[in-house]
Amino acid sequence: METPLAVVDTTPLIDHHCHGVLGGELDRAAFEARLTEAPVAAPGTSLFDTAVGFAVRRWCAPVLDLPAHASPDAYLERRAELGADEVNRRLIGAAGVEVFLVDAGLPGELVDPSAFGGRSLDVLRLERLAELVVGEGTAAGFPDRVRSALERSRSVAAKSIAAYRVGLDLDPARPSDAEVARAASRWSASGSGRCADPVLSRFLVWEALERGLPVQFHVGYGDSDLDLHRADPALLTPLLRAVQPLGVPVLLLHNYPFHRTAGYLAQVFPHVHADLGLATHGVGDRAAAVLAEALELVPFGKFLYSSDACALAELHHLGALLFRRGLSEVLRGKLTSGALSDEDALRITRMMSGGNARRVYRID
Repeated sequence: METPLAVVDTTPLIDHHCHGVLGGELDRAAFEARLTEAPVAAPGTSLFDTAVGFAVRRWCAPVLDLPAHASPDAYLERRAELGADEVNRRLIGAAGVEVFLVDAGLPGELVDPSAFGGRSLDVLRLERLAELVVGEGTAAGFPDRVRSALERSRSVAAKSIAAYRVGLDLDPARPSDAEVARAASRWSASGSGRCADPVLSRFLVWEALERGLPVQFHVGYGDSDLDLHRADPALLTPLLRAVQPLGVPVLLLHNYPFHRTAGYLAQVFPHVHADLGLATHGVGDRAAAVLAEALELVPFGKFLYSSDACALAELHHLGALLFRRGLSEVLRGKLTSGALSDEDALRITRMMSGGNARRVYRID
């Protein structure tokens, strides 16, 4: 029988939340702009001098036939030499992901990661859906247009970016159609193309859940468009309580630095699940420590793997690799201390790598 730690390295992953990759060539500035949540480095510095930057040089360089810790210039030169398609194929192929759940709601031309291995399923970004249908008719008809679009959708899940647009301190009550129509009217009159109204945010969430679609929430850190204190998952508690009778899963994405809070919510609410998302690669060599903190309270059957990788294939590769390394380190400590048996460790690995996602999203 394989050892538990060997199984961590060989079990195919289901990445339950990610984005596509860029198919074109990137110069250094364009590469660094997509490496972290910061668009540019401070003057005179480099975004390679970050935890994720060092991780790229350590773990991605060998996949491109370079020595570990190759310089940034050598890495980018080799990347350009191979070309984007070959780089994407190598890095995504080496991640060992069998299913990608892809949020394609970001602007720009991104290639689905399944073009380079595995298969993909669609995650519907709710705010983007609202932005597409709001101009198709009257404000009074907006609620029904959203419902029709949701019923036509073949997505396996929906995603809310309320954390970015209005914050997570949402009124838990399901809004009436009249409230929604008034909010849609205000939005149309404003001339803004962005869905950023708390009434509309909770309407979209309720409608998706009532149709049995698991709903993912961005939680925790992101780019500078986010007010971090309004992205604390504890703010969702009243809404989580209100939608619990529906029995449809709610997924808390990323969560850092609120990963312990997310673990608590996943423990006390039967329909709530959690992950670490982009924090896994964002913290680099600290991934095992952050994963250990995230797993302090969350039931192992309610923690899922995701990368939230976007634009760079390196982030797909690092998300998977650092998750596997982190999980191995956490399990090794528990096995050494006697906290787990080998059978326990095997079961945890299979649940978190893909079994939990397969169940939550009814894959296959």
